[in-house]
Amino acid sequence: MIFTPLDLEGLHLVAPEPVADERGFFARTWCRREFEQHGLDVFEAQRSVSFNNKAGTLRGLHYQVTPHQENKLVSCTRGAIFDVAVDLRPGSPTFGRHASVVLSAANHHALYIPKGFAHGFQTLEDDTEVAYAISAFYQPGAASGMRWDDPELAIAWPLAVSVISLRDAQLPRLRDASPADYS
Repeated sequence: MIFTPLDLEGLHLVAPEPVADERGFFARTWCRREFEQHGLDVFEAQRSVSFNNKAGTLRGLHYQVTPHQENKLVSCTRGAIFDVAVDLRPGSPTFGRHASVVLSAANHHALYIPKGFAHGFQTLEDDTEVAYAISAFYQPGAASGMRWDDPELAIAWPLAVSVISLRDAQLPRLRDASPADYS
């Protein structure tokens, strides 16, 4: 696997190294030893999947508050997404900044998102499926998030939003969230 650090410390794009033959290819998408060698927390408490009917669907920006923060490994197994992670780590020089990548069934990439980041995505195609490996068990009372269209975050979503949950549409802006959520 190829681990490419992104502009925000701890965030990595993970790309497989396919071995191809007449059948197609085979590639490793997870190896505890390789993640450890890159200083990434080894995890997996649960796996989740998100299916999205329409291009332009927006989910996020979500995170779990302390002490239930999560590492995530996000990949797109069908279709394509514009995937975003926002740095919420107190004292981080990049607090409030975001990084984005396109994950797709065609490129087979994954995004490693460490604890202390909010995460969201927008589907770029109809019938898109997103897979998550998550380090902590979901705690409904610890679920939080921030607005996808917060001008302070200045995320340039590629499409007009076609579908968003009422909950996500009503999340607070970064400046209105409690700093205790991030520590």
